[in-house]
Amino acid sequence: MGRIKLSFAPDVEVVFVDREMALRKIGEWAEKGVINVQVVFGPEGCGKSAWLRQSSEVLRDLGFDVIYINPVEKEFYAVVGVDGIRERLLEILREATDEAWARAVWATVDLARELIRAGRRKIAVLADEVFQAIGLGKASIYVKGLLGLIEYPPRSYERVIAVVATSEGVSRREIGRHRWADLLPMWNMPREGFRQLYDQLPGGKPSFDEVWRLTGGNPKLLAELYRVGWDADVVVKKIVDRKRIDAFVASLSNVERELLTQAVEDPDVLLSREGVSIMDRLTDLNLIVDTIPERDPLLWAGEAPPEKDLGLGIGRRVAWQTPLHREAVEKALR
Repeated sequence: MGRIKLSFAPDVEVVFVDREMALRKIGEWAEKGVINVQVVFGPEGCGKSAWLRQSSEVLRDLGFDVIYINPVEKEFYAVVGVDGIRERLLEILREATDEAWARAVWATVDLARELIRAGRRKIAVLADEVFQAIGLGKASIYVKGLLGLIEYPPRSYERVIAVVATSEGVSRREIGRHRWADLLPMWNMPREGFRQLYDQLPGGKPSFDEVWRLTGGNPKLLAELYRVGWDADVVVKKIVDRKRIDAFVASLSNVERELLTQAVEDPDVLLSREGVSIMDRLTDLNLIVDTIPERDPLLWAGEAPPEKDLGLGIGRRVAWQTPLHREAVEKALR
């Protein structure tokens, strides 16, 4: 399997590394098929997009027609065996507006259906962070549309795989209300895989142990640190501003502030009657991942995090997305 190259920073490309378990999961779906849409969620920047792009290569090698779309990064490609499918999506995107990208997301369902109708036997739709384009309120409708490809195709097929990746905690709750999808978490990169990515970066850099302590294996935060000359304080300030954490903390009562202070040390304290409302707000802000399942490989899209690692902000059932996200909240509390 060829490894794709990814843009990491201006003038810096890296080769896709690790994620062996997640790629094996794609191979299992390709071999056995799926009965539901596979919704993969996890921390922002944990590598879901890179995994989906590499997965498209795997699926192409296995003879699949592949449609991939990421409206956030303005990326789309289709490798299909029917003339005109790719051109139709490109025509929708001719204006390159947010509205055009939203229409293109909905069009992936119709075009996949046309592939089945045309007699294509193996089809994969890889939808990456599409809920931001179509609106979180329509997330479950889109997932149901993808499920229709699997359950009610216009003609027989061999395999249809539909995978949606999201960082939106709100959308996960909405989708989880229905039985249309399997919800599978993906975590930040495991330590040795993350080291392979770190080793590809040019120039002087902090020790790997220091970078691991700050990022917890999150590739996006690694890129942000690289771009700002490894100044962690700058990245923390950006998180505080981007997430409006100061405003969130200011809205808390004294009791809630104390509970949040405890959660900085151990996020599992939020899984309580008093903490659930704070946990939900932190989830909506994409600062934590809540209700993490058991570390059974069958329940995960890739390598699971440790059972508990408070040094990285990982509890048994609740975890900060990265140590720097936790530090941003701690800074706002101070």
